[in-house]
Amino acid sequence: MAAGILDLTADQFDAEVLQSDQPVLVDFWAPWCGPCRMIAPIVEEIAQEYAGRLKVAKLNVDDHGVIAGRYGVMSIPTLLVFKGGQPVARIVGFRPKEELEQEILKAIG
Repeated sequence: MAAGILDLTADQFDAEVLQSDQPVLVDFWAPWCGPCRMIAPIVEEIAQEYAGRLKVAKLNVDDHGVIAGRYGVMSIPTLLVFKGGQPVARIVGFRPKEELEQEILKAIG
């Protein structure tokens, strides 16, 4: 996993995401997913650029499908922004960095 990105497990999800003091961007992905691999470098850039303002994490849906199901993730990549323990933004599919940043900034304020 790239620097600044947390590799989430189901056991860590509540503590790292729902109880986080800062907003969290969670990238729901799988290794076999082409669009997931395309968006990964963008997610890494966002993690570096927003360090200290936004926690960034990745959750492998193959390994932790229960969590993906809890949030209705049907397609990947899906990026959810959590704030105060609640999902406040949902981005489905590959998007250019500018679109991702707009959605993230709207969500985190």
